[in-house]
Amino acid sequence: MGLTKVKLEISNPISPKEKIIGDFLVDSGAFYIVLPKNLVDKLGLKPSFIQEFSLADGTTITRPIGNAYVTFQGRKIASPVVLGKENDSALMGVLSLEALGLILDPFERKLHPAKLTL
Repeated sequence: MGLTKVKLEISNPISPKEKIIGDFLVDSGAFYIVLPKNLVDKLGLKPSFIQEFSLADGTTITRPIGNAYVTFQGRKIASPVVLGKENDSALMGVLSLEALGLILDPFERKLHPAKLTL
């Protein structure tokens, strides 16, 4: 199975000059964007609350949730993000995909505009 990676710009909503551009694996099984600790530290993001997550193997973990601006192909949104630990992978989950009006095509492994309803 192929992997889909995208380039995202992530910035601190309190200090928008603090930003990074990085490669993120699109994970349709994940809910939030996950930022590894080094990116969290560089952006100076602060936690809003702690969230519990279930991993694919059944393990339960907790991670803090913060807020960031996410920019993809000229579209900028405010989004909750997981403030990850050192070895956490950079992921883009479905909440941000949907907020940007995008869907993952599992056959082409590309992002396409979603047909949205109100």
